[in-house]
Amino acid sequence: MRIRSVAVLSAALVLASTLGISADVKSQQKTQIKMEGMLGSVAGMFGGKAMKEGTVNTIAVKGNRRMSTTDNSAELVDLDAEKVYRLDLRGKTYTVKTFAELRAEFQKAMSRGQAEVSREKPEKSDARQPEFEISVDVKKTGQQKTVAGFSCDQVIMTLTIHEKGKSLDDAGGMVFTTDMWMAPKNPALQENMAFEMKYQQKVFGDLAAAAGRDFAQAMAMYPGMKDAMARLQTEGQQLDGTPMLTTMTVAGAGKPGGSEARADQERGGGGGALGALGGLLGRKKKAEAPAAGASGASDAKTRATILTTITEVLSIESTVAAGDVEIPAGFKQK
Repeated sequence: MRIRSVAVLSAALVLASTLGISADVKSQQKTQIKMEGMLGSVAGMFGGKAMKEGTVNTIAVKGNRRMSTTDNSAELVDLDAEKVYRLDLRGKTYTVKTFAELRAEFQKAMSRGQAEVSREKPEKSDARQPEFEISVDVKKTGQQKTVAGFSCDQVIMTLTIHEKGKSLDDAGGMVFTTDMWMAPKNPALQENMAFEMKYQQKVFGDLAAAAGRDFAQAMAMYPGMKDAMARLQTEGQQLDGTPMLTTMTVAGAGKPGGSEARADQERGGGGGALGALGGLLGRKKKAEAPAAGASGASDAKTRATILTTITEVLSIESTVAAGDVEIPAGFKQK
């Protein structure tokens, strides 16, 4: 079993349950990404204002056109013309790509990736690969607050991956925690999802179906994923609404004491095989001091934060002008 595949699929599972963008409406959304460890330090030095303060994205959707704008760039998607325009707001220029060109680029990338996989040499190991369990838990906390003028309820979803038959802190693993402040369903925001789905279908078409088959194969290969999806479908009834403020934290988990666990802490991850992912981004985090009468540090639990993303809806407007989804006057095609 490939650990990377499980982590990517799990992250996609979390993100799919919290996705929210907009249609026939203009909204502002702020996104901030915080990385830990060495990469976090590098990103802090070179990421500039966007890394330190986050990025504000304005999304305007009117009919079959959508404009997404940040500080210095924008993207206009035209479903009718089947074109994507990418704008340089500083240079007042833009480039154009058709959906067919985007589809061809994606196919080329897929072919290149498949060729690289076929060139990989199989690992020579007689050791049996461990199986992993994926658990999903969704809870309403009863806490409330106002976000962008909307009354929101707090819902926390936790997705955990660990070796089958062992506890998270014994064998190590990954924990995805999504803290959501949910407002009542917003019809405009829901319809924007329909825009995104139409866009993806027009660009990728049969390729999307192939991706679905790949996901089905992954589900068959990893029974834990199938169980997690079923649990999410049940638990997801508590996610009925629109997420206005979402904080997702990815952490490695482990139990210090053994040589493997100590090595993982030095790298910044949790214990076991999944700790390797944490080692790429995580920071070293000391185990909590044991309480009086405890058996010692070997029983202390650790959590090493790897990545945190914060997404907040700042405003929603019900009126979109035609000019909000058009290339501004004076811009020239490159």
